[in-house]
Amino acid sequence: MKPSKIEWTESTWNPSTGCTKISTGCTNCYAEVMSRRLQAMGMIKYKDGFNLTCHYEELKIPYTWKKPRIVFVNSMSDLFHENMPFDFIKAVFKVMNDCPQHTFQVLTKRADILEKYFKQLEWTPNIWMGLTVESNSFTKRIDALRNIPSTVKFLSIEPLLSAMPNMNLLNIDWVIVGGESGPKARPIKEEWVIDIQEQCEQKDIPFFFKQWGGKNKKANGKLLQGKIYCQMPYLI
Repeated sequence: MKPSKIEWTESTWNPSTGCTKISTGCTNCYAEVMSRRLQAMGMIKYKDGFNLTCHYEELKIPYTWKKPRIVFVNSMSDLFHENMPFDFIKAVFKVMNDCPQHTFQVLTKRADILEKYFKQLEWTPNIWMGLTVESNSFTKRIDALRNIPSTVKFLSIEPLLSAMPNMNLLNIDWVIVGGESGPKARPIKEEWVIDIQEQCEQKDIPFFFKQWGGKNKKANGKLLQGKIYCQMPYLI
């Protein structure tokens, strides 16, 4: 576990690393770039690069945390990857179930795998479940999230790659939006972000605008029409 630079969480925990690309949002995957970099630096955990790898020794770590924290699970992987052993998914959930003092944020693009397994998992109140929906082409993913019995169901619309008009936000508790960053960042339009913010406002859903992104994300900042939106859902 380490403190996170991701603005909507406090720390990260990676019981698995590695993934494969499944949609347009994956094209410039930051986790892949970082994994290759850590592999080149000789870090044992990343000796397999960006190949999917389960780190069973990492399952012990949350039991050692003394202070409650908000934790993004698998920032460097996808817990619901199609090649992830279900026994390992259950083991990760067991750890989260056993540590109710911490809030765990799980995020996936694989709505179909989530639908397949969610009834076989224990959803204690400290687990938030999210889906990445990067463009209007993938809004069907949201349907898989509606009936998940998690305390908070959230969308990560990052990188935002298209307009997202008239989303069905039924049973969605939180929406995060961000532009792509890095040298190959694809463009984001202000009207896309404004429209999503207004949809959230109409439904009384907390809205978190992470960044405009681009080649210099710090310089571009995160002001939207002169305001900063860092709204969060309630905490247990």
